[in-house]
Amino acid sequence: MSEQHSFQAETQQLLNILIHSLYTEKEIFLRELISNASDALNRLQFEMLTNDDVVDAEAALAIRVALDEEAATLTISDSGIGMNRAEIIAGLGTIAKSGAKAFIEAMREKPESASDIIGQFGVGFYSAFMVAKQVDVISRSHRPEDEAVKWSATGGTNYTLEDAEKTSRGTEVVIRLKDDEEEFTRGFRVKDIIRRHSDYVAFPIYVDDDEEPTNKQQAIWRRNPAEVEAEEYDSFYKMLTMDFAGASHHIHMRADVPMQFYALLFVPGSGQQNMFSPRKEPGLKLYARKVLIEEYNRELLPEYLSFVQGVVDSEDLPLSVSRESIQATRVMASLKKTVTRRALSELKRMAKNDRDKYLRIYQEFGAYLKQGLVVDSEDRGDLEPLMFFQTTHDEDPGQYHSLDDYVERMSENQDNIYYVVADDYSSGSRSPHLDAFRQRGIEVLYFTHPVDAMLPMGMTDFKGHKLVSVDSAELDLADVGDVGEAEAKSAAPLEADSFAVLQARVKATLGGRVSDVRESKTLVGSPARLVSEDESANRYMFRINRLLDKDYELPVKALELNPRHPLMHNLSGLIGSGDDALIDAVAEQVFETALLQDGIHPDPSSMADRLTLLMQAATGSGSADLDFAAIETVISEPAVVEESDFEGIVLDPPDEVRDETEDAKE
Repeated sequence: MSEQHSFQAETQQLLNILIHSLYTEKEIFLRELISNASDALNRLQFEMLTNDDVVDAEAALAIRVALDEEAATLTISDSGIGMNRAEIIAGLGTIAKSGAKAFIEAMREKPESASDIIGQFGVGFYSAFMVAKQVDVISRSHRPEDEAVKWSATGGTNYTLEDAEKTSRGTEVVIRLKDDEEEFTRGFRVKDIIRRHSDYVAFPIYVDDDEEPTNKQQAIWRRNPAEVEAEEYDSFYKMLTMDFAGASHHIHMRADVPMQFYALLFVPGSGQQNMFSPRKEPGLKLYARKVLIEEYNRELLPEYLSFVQGVVDSEDLPLSVSRESIQATRVMASLKKTVTRRALSELKRMAKNDRDKYLRIYQEFGAYLKQGLVVDSEDRGDLEPLMFFQTTHDEDPGQYHSLDDYVERMSENQDNIYYVVADDYSSGSRSPHLDAFRQRGIEVLYFTHPVDAMLPMGMTDFKGHKLVSVDSAELDLADVGDVGEAEAKSAAPLEADSFAVLQARVKATLGGRVSDVRESKTLVGSPARLVSEDESANRYMFRINRLLDKDYELPVKALELNPRHPLMHNLSGLIGSGDDALIDAVAEQVFETALLQDGIHPDPSSMADRLTLLMQAATGSGSADLDFAAIETVISEPAVVEESDFEGIVLDPPDEVRDETEDAKE
């Protein structure tokens, strides 16, 4: 006899939420129903530990999926604990209880606060109505005295109950598919969903009359690492990512306290995106009791470890109303902390004991770790040992050194760690800022990756040693290192009065493009350098904005001139000779060359015309009057200058300056 029961008025609202809001893909319904079946089998296993008096005690524990394309039905059946009439009303009627209205309001105000009611035929069961026009549930309890019962609903306000003919223990869920959902009657489609979402359910899942289960059942991450062969790890990684080059490293962890979880993480062999990989987003596959909950979970690892692939499976993870979202609980936070700490510990161990292997990983993914050093200050202590840089120690671009290596080699009286920011190793190694450091034997780190410009924002010091840029205006190396005889053999500087005149002239020529023009106390072989008077942590933001194609302004820096350099002697000697246009052109070129050496010249090709004319002047014979108008045009409008205007111009200094320079060399 059929009985009709009415859902409360809120039922339709709740169904709308479940169908249209909580689930992003329709295929999720199959995962939910298989998960319910798995729960029923688990409950039966527990029941049979203390009770042998159950229906079909010898029946195999399994899940079966039957497809009928002609009838447009999909049936999921299990040999689990089953339900009697009271249990099916309580289980499938969960949403009809008086708490439904409060549940709906809670979902509207704060979705993540929903309680975990997905167990045996909880709210997740109703995801079936995304694809079903009717759902029939036929169940027989494990208790011999209980009768079978049938539950039917169409997603409206009513459901029916009636006696059923079922002799075997367990539950059958018959999905009568909507007209446009026939894809779920096709074997290949259903098997694909099972393999992606329920591959590691502990019980075999058979589709139609297949003798072999569709799912693997045994999760590799739940096995004892000592029993897993390297080939198995490799095979699983390739199946997970379709990256047939293989992973560079794996981390297999299991824990029982303070929570029970299993994890298998992989560091890819390459940072290049694999176009064939099914993993299109960062994030780990998250399982709860071997059931896939989330394909791309970004909450288990910090963003700087987002290159890591793998799975995490927890026995203790509480779920929200949808298995597609996880409550922000203490358990989740603790799980993230544990997984992150283990991943960082493994990387640190590798960096210490197998540096070559670690450096291969670092060269692929070091940018992520550096970003973490800037963004996640709490993890700074774990990330600093993972930082490696090219340095001036051996002038070999193929060698990388840790910060600890640097500290162990620090020079006499050296307190600071010095670094140079450059576009690449080659330009960094030719930086004029390194003159004084090479002279004194002080090691300098090369910050040449685009992300390196951000490092001073997060890493201001290391083990009590302040990080200082070599272009700092406050640089003082007077008592650091040993200059030996190099300084004594250097050329004599310009007289103070002569330098003051040169300084004023260059400053007048460059105007507001520099904050100051001053004498350098550190330059050795270079004529000039630009120094930063801004010591703030974001002094290199313009480089970052340039990298991101954002608007930026070049920083206004101070220009330091080397009073010992022959070019400064020559330029000083020209002052008062009437060659004003040539003096201005050289001053402009000195400034723009310094911009170029720092890798911040906005348009290097704009120097070409001026350089051509200066070379013509340098290679001319005799002397000739300069066409001042032409030189000024070179600076402002180089395209309209005629080369004939500069015939015969020479850059040789007056005799007295030449004699002074030669004496200094001797």
